[in-house]
Amino acid sequence: MQATLSSGWPTLLRRLEFVAYPAAAGAAFTVLSLGVVTWLPALAAMGHALQRWRAEGDSRCFTNTFAAFPQYWRSLWRHSLASTAAAVVLAANIVHLLGRPEPWTFVLLAAQVGIAAALAIHHVALAAEAGRSPRGTVRSWSRGALALGFGSAARGTALLGAVISAVLISLVVPLGPLLLGPSIPVLLALSFADPRRHTP
Repeated sequence: MQATLSSGWPTLLRRLEFVAYPAAAGAAFTVLSLGVVTWLPALAAMGHALQRWRAEGDSRCFTNTFAAFPQYWRSLWRHSLASTAAAVVLAANIVHLLGRPEPWTFVLLAAQVGIAAALAIHHVALAAEAGRSPRGTVRSWSRGALALGFGSAARGTALLGAVISAVLISLVVPLGPLLLGPSIPVLLALSFADPRRHTP
């Protein structure tokens, strides 16, 4: 019995890593996002930290997110500002339309929700592409994000599903949506972008 438990410890610890390290990266993202318009550079920095963990086994996801943030802030602050403004407008439109009784508002509401879903997929993919290629440019990251998020319907659907389900499933964990809500979708996007997935 003791031998069985001893042999199971490495497996258990390995499984716990897949919760602990994304949660640590998510905690760093949450702290960095307190600046409101800093969320996109923070998401990219988190993607970089998670990529280092995946590719190099570097488990310092919390500190690596902070270390990478200044570089991504310099590159992405304009994009982040525009995306924040777009998110505010979309949220205001959705709240306004939810309070309207006219039948035609359903079409507009569906359009707003569709745009919000597309933006969520794009930004998760953008964070993954920026995390994989820290020396790239915003243009190259955006091109890669479009291919990653929208080049395959199954991939885009999976990323959107991860955004929604990561928040819902992590509700059982204290602060789970803040810690795992952003990191799990980015981790999935990094997995989709891994060239090893496309080699025989």
